[in-house]
Amino acid sequence: MVDSSKIWVSLQDDEISVGKLYEFCLDSSCGAVVLFSGIVRDFSEGRINVTALTYEAFESLAVKKLEEIAENVFELYQGVRRVAIVHRLGKLDLSESSVVVAVGSEHRDEAFLGAKYAIDSLKVKAPIWKKETWSGGEDWSSVATTIID
Repeated sequence: MVDSSKIWVSLQDDEISVGKLYEFCLDSSCGAVVLFSGIVRDFSEGRINVTALTYEAFESLAVKKLEEIAENVFELYQGVRRVAIVHRLGKLDLSESSVVVAVGSEHRDEAFLGAKYAIDSLKVKAPIWKKETWSGGEDWSSVATTIID
């Protein structure tokens, strides 16, 4: 089991502070911090003029899955010292960060690989759903990923 003080996982309604996540991932043994920020863009597959995204989650299960993903990053990538995974809920406008993953590691390769693993796993394991609002209306995402365990 990973020391819980080395993991920051949350779902939140307010803006994600990328700077705070970066600072959390700093450790005297780290030579790299990699950040991934998913942002709201103005198009989606088959839809143009997207104006907003709304995220909902099965919160207790989503947090549990995010914690498991963070722990897996430590197990899979030697040298990882800190992992942060934060996802927004509610309505987000264009250019807002919907999810931020940060990994602090002794070396850059593990930080990059750990961050990629975390975001890819989140997409298929965390029960978080996205509704798209665009010029033609609104609907749940047409490219939703099937949740696997």
